Amino acid sequence: MPRRPAKMPGSRRRAPRPTDFPAAAFLMALIVHKYGGTSMGSTERIRNVAKRVAKWARAGHQMVVVPSAMSGETNRLLGLAKELSPASHTPQLARELDMIAATGEQVSVGLLAIALQAEGLQAVSYTGWQVPVRTDSAYTKARIESIDDVRVRADLAAGKVVVITGFQGIDGDGHITTLGRGGSDTSAVAVAAAMKAAECLIYTDVDGVYTTDPRVVPEARRLSAISFEEMLEMASLGSKVLQIRSVEFAGKYRVPLRVLSSFTPWDIPLDEEAKSGTLITFEEDENMEQAVVSGIAFNRDEAKITVMGVPDKPGIAFQILGPVAEANIDIDVIIQNVSHDGKTDFSFTVHRNDYARTMELLKGTVQPVINAAQVLGDPKICKVSIVGIGMRSHVGVASRMFRVLSEEGINIQMISTSEIKTSVVIDEKYMELAVRALHKAFDLDAPAAVPAA
Repeated sequence: MPRRPAKMPGSRRRAPRPTDFPAAAFLMALIVHKYGGTSMGSTERIRNVAKRVAKWARAGHQMVVVPSAMSGETNRLLGLAKELSPASHTPQLARELDMIAATGEQVSVGLLAIALQAEGLQAVSYTGWQVPVRTDSAYTKARIESIDDVRVRADLAAGKVVVITGFQGIDGDGHITTLGRGGSDTSAVAVAAAMKAAECLIYTDVDGVYTTDPRVVPEARRLSAISFEEMLEMASLGSKVLQIRSVEFAGKYRVPLRVLSSFTPWDIPLDEEAKSGTLITFEEDENMEQAVVSGIAFNRDEAKITVMGVPDKPGIAFQILGPVAEANIDIDVIIQNVSHDGKTDFSFTVHRNDYARTMELLKGTVQPVINAAQVLGDPKICKVSIVGIGMRSHVGVASRMFRVLSEEGINIQMISTSEIKTSVVIDEKYMELAVRALHKAFDLDAPAAVPAA
């Protein structure tokens, strides 16, 4: 009888990590590697990826590798499509865009399989629809529903390294789908969850998760560990190290994650590599860096929209945001002002790429229906956030943030909070100043404290 596909959700029991075992028991652990586009950016880099994977395979591990398309390839492919049709986003156009974009990863897996074979390993490549990775039909933003791991497990049992395309799958009607930008991270974590891998290693062009972007703050420090809650907030707030959906997936299915660099020498000792980078952990244990604030995240890809003079009555928020959500546009920070004379103003933020489409939708469809006074937009804003599990047990953290921004003359337009983060929307031109000031104010440039023995 054929095995049923590995469903999402999967087991919530924590899979064993490589570091849970002594060296002898470390053999035959199932490990998933994910490599980004920069890591796959040339044949020379692909050779280095193959040598690194081969090192893990020769140590006795079962290896599944999920590479992205070569750096710049997806943009090139979608650029060709835009030249032919600059039309508005339609379901039929989205289907064809997915068909085009998926070919970038197909090239990567084939090249990497060839490079692995040149290393003397048995290797086989699969597209998402060959595995298959089942998704819904939301083209360009599909979500994974299940993964059939039978074929992959048979190849692993036969001693092969399996290379699977990231970023893509197949829907119930047999159409190729893609998961959105950064979707290869999600693919890798989903494969690791479905197969109950010991660990999922995300290789990027950085050597871990930092307190903030070192390009903005050169004094930023690499964190040896960060909790899933903090990483989820950091990813959702603009940190580019991991795609937010991949972190959500990892947290939901308890997939151990590690972020590390693919540009370290491929032949460094395996035990050293297995403990490098940043571990994203479920346990807030005593060995973690117990700072009140662990990091500063920022996102300059946002735009603010304000619907003025809205009738202040039940259901008005749904009348405004319902059509936006139906258009598959993600909404972030939301604020409704105090009512005056039965009217209120309603503000929210969207991704800057969705700004023009949201403004068109509101002015053409929503504004006439709800009889709003006007719709205003500002595409030149950004969001800056402080994140840390230590905020749960410390008071005055948000007020300290507001004081720092005030001292720098930075006006706050919107505020959003959760248990472990505070975000503010400010003018885009003040973003780097705000990040540097907050990073210093919360002592994130100081050396990490050494845990007590």
